[in-house]
Amino acid sequence: MARPKHFVILLACLSWGAGAATASGPPRDLHEVGDHWTAWDPPVEFPEGSEVHVIQRGDTLWDLSARFHGDAYLWPQIWELNQYIRDSHWIYPGDPLIVGVQVVTPGELAQLRPQATDSESETSDDGFGMLNLDSSRSAPQALGNKSDLYCSGFIGETEEQFGYRIVGTEYEALVPQFRGGLKNIHKGVFGTVDSLRFGVSTGDIVYLDGGRSAGLAAGQLFTAVQAGEKVFHPSSGDLLGRYYQQLGRIRILSVQAETAIGEVSGDVCAAIIVGSYLVPFEEEPLPLGRPGSMRPKNMPSSMESLEGSPVIVYGDGGVISLAADHVVYIDRGESDDVVPGDLFTIYRPNRPGLPPVVIGELAVLSVHRSTSVAKILESRFPIFVGDLLELK
Repeated sequence: MARPKHFVILLACLSWGAGAATASGPPRDLHEVGDHWTAWDPPVEFPEGSEVHVIQRGDTLWDLSARFHGDAYLWPQIWELNQYIRDSHWIYPGDPLIVGVQVVTPGELAQLRPQATDSESETSDDGFGMLNLDSSRSAPQALGNKSDLYCSGFIGETEEQFGYRIVGTEYEALVPQFRGGLKNIHKGVFGTVDSLRFGVSTGDIVYLDGGRSAGLAAGQLFTAVQAGEKVFHPSSGDLLGRYYQQLGRIRILSVQAETAIGEVSGDVCAAIIVGSYLVPFEEEPLPLGRPGSMRPKNMPSSMESLEGSPVIVYGDGGVISLAADHVVYIDRGESDDVVPGDLFTIYRPNRPGLPPVVIGELAVLSVHRSTSVAKILESRFPIFVGDLLELK
């Protein structure tokens, strides 16, 4: 029997988008546009000044962002410029992408298009590929906010090594020094017992245990973090590491030979105390996406397909009962090809013999080596550590 043409073309010339394969499969409604096949409706005209790249076999938004913008993590910016692409995981050779600023004429665009091969005109009929669940044409939207990125935390090594630490604040020197007073009789993690204030806030001065000899310089920006509890995998029980909470930012004002003076800069997420560690602050772009509709509750994946799937391993701050807008941590990261902007459907295993329950959806905000920070976008029921994930 003749096989539908578009399935072989899908196999032969499909290019992946920003992340790994979507668990729901590729879009099924391919159609011919000019000299190639695509699931989308690419434009034929572009705003003046647009630099257009015609997708080649093997291209991904991730790689194209690295090529044209010098940073693969900025791929959502390319997606935002090309709103005809409904699912960033599926892009098609021959479709045009606006990637920058340069005038491109229709004639030049035609010359850039890849030529179809004889193998692409074969036919196939496996019928693989489930319903494409994301059919939204709306513009990409921010999948979280800055506080989700900078006021959450990360799962690091159990005994993470940090270069610097806060060893004092200006409030420890503001109490009058009477003979026989309390000064330095007892010192705890918050400071000396006669500190005027425990914990510092925006504009307050702190003292660090490193100076010029340790490589510090005025103007450097750090994030203050506090070590939290150990995190164990909810399925295997293996130790994953330790949770480190981000407290706020410290800007170096001046440095001495062995010490430095810093100021609490910007909003404070939680009380910054003596003993807090410092890590270099790195600006992260807030990922964009088109979440669309959550997977229909009557179309769950099978438990077999969820075998070995990602898992929610921790709720921000140790929260147990989770819901929409909560920040969580998952057991997949950069080493597993997870990227910011990836969307996952959240499942709860059912009784034996019954399909799992669709309970929510989350988006990845920030990626570390083997874990990622994510935000729950929707929840039908309370979500818990140990719930399963499937890439949307």
